[in-house]
Amino acid sequence: MNSPFPSPSAGRFGRRLKSERGPRVPVTVLTGFLGAGKTTLLKAFLATPQGQGTAVVVNEFGAAGIDDALVRASTDETVLLGNGCLCCIARSDLQNALRRMVVERERGELPDFRRIVIETSGLADPSPILQTFATDRALGGMFHVEAVVTVVDAVTGADTLGWSAEARKQAILADRLVITKTDIAGDAAALAAQLAALNPRAELLRAELGALDPSRLTEPASDRRNAFVAEAAHSDGIVSFVLANDAAVPWPVFARAMDTLVALRGADLLRVKGVLNVEGCDGPVLVQFVQHLAPPPVELAQWPDDNRQSRVVFITRGVTERQVRDLFKAVQALR
Repeated sequence: MNSPFPSPSAGRFGRRLKSERGPRVPVTVLTGFLGAGKTTLLKAFLATPQGQGTAVVVNEFGAAGIDDALVRASTDETVLLGNGCLCCIARSDLQNALRRMVVERERGELPDFRRIVIETSGLADPSPILQTFATDRALGGMFHVEAVVTVVDAVTGADTLGWSAEARKQAILADRLVITKTDIAGDAAALAAQLAALNPRAELLRAELGALDPSRLTEPASDRRNAFVAEAAHSDGIVSFVLANDAAVPWPVFARAMDTLVALRGADLLRVKGVLNVEGCDGPVLVQFVQHLAPPPVELAQWPDDNRQSRVVFITRGVTERQVRDLFKAVQALR
């Protein structure tokens, strides 16, 4: 694993522009399986002029809001829904969050916004979100869904589509399918063909280094979808837990423990993501793993919030919290 290094692009984003808003607020649903690159795509969009004035609703499967903390550095208008994916919590949570955002905007408690992006959990079936807007007349009078954008990574996407019903639903319901990580995986022709077979009507796009033409997140989709895939429980064996530590973390301990875990059970590490308070680093170190893939750790310029605690969210298949904790303890003892 590489050593932490300062990110050359770390820094604050500019303030959002004010603009007139129409009678209904447009909504983009951004979905995709764990580790596909949704948050990277969203942060890149928020940094563009087209992304200014965007409010973000983040929903995560896990006991700590890592994506919410990272996105919050890009926009003041972030709402984190309760833990668990949108298909596993009451749809009223989403309804209440959206209504509250409108009220707080009118009171001046939230900055003005002209659109909303809902970033779903990687394990979410997006159909309940679409059902919410279609069946709630009051909500439909305030918001309208312009597009469902599904992100699929070129490294693990093909395999994930084979075993995950949630990933297939995300692809089937998409108005736009975005293939990411082609810079790592190379040719994505086979994945593109697989996605086209699942959803021949969707626009198929490729994100370049985590960025996409901003218009593909703002322009209305030409194909409005009225069919909804039935909700389903998560695949057996998928669990989520958090490793947290108030003390500064020695980097060699974390790196060696994760190297061992990836070597032994890499295929079952659906997503590992978090921020670490690393000894010798001024800012938080962002770490991410998707199965056997581990992007280089990045030291951010500043902490996304007041919490300086190290916290790493694990979403695994058949790997328990006890097993991971025992591994870290063993590596610490051998230091």
